[in-house]
Amino acid sequence: MTTEPSHAGLEAAFLENRDKLLRFLRARGAGDAAEDLVQEVWLKIVASPPGPVAAPLPYLFRVADLLMIDRFRATRQSGVRDRDWVEVNAGDPPGATSQPSAERSLSAAQESAAVLAMIERLGGRVITVFRRHRIDGVAQKIVAQELGISLSTVEADLRTAYRALAEWKDKSR
Repeated sequence: MTTEPSHAGLEAAFLENRDKLLRFLRARGAGDAAEDLVQEVWLKIVASPPGPVAAPLPYLFRVADLLMIDRFRATRQSGVRDRDWVEVNAGDPPGATSQPSAERSLSAAQESAAVLAMIERLGGRVITVFRRHRIDGVAQKIVAQELGISLSTVEADLRTAYRALAEWKDKSR
């Protein structure tokens, strides 16, 4: 690495004290960003105009501290900017609503009625098993006990209902 004589003292101080700068930045809360900040310190001293520095080590610590403060402020401002953007743009876009249209609501109601009618045509026990298990969330074993039937009968009734739903879904596509 070739350097101008006026930078030699500062660069030498940096190279000798790189680990101290890292520890300093980590102790100040830089965490994983400490390595990046040390690299930024290096770039700053290489790009700075040549000139004598009376106390190179305190100068390097001050540069590192100021860079960390700048990064902290930028991160904080970014968070504020993001939060403000979310607040402004939250919810539905202008002129739109999260509520379904009247046509969609009517269509969904008609579709639900058609599905329930189709399941009810499968028989009373099948619809009771389906409703207790899938809608009420009751375990199959308990449904079997409530209705006085075997667990395999509950499973067969559910398969019947699922098959009918799958056929209905295939037809409606």
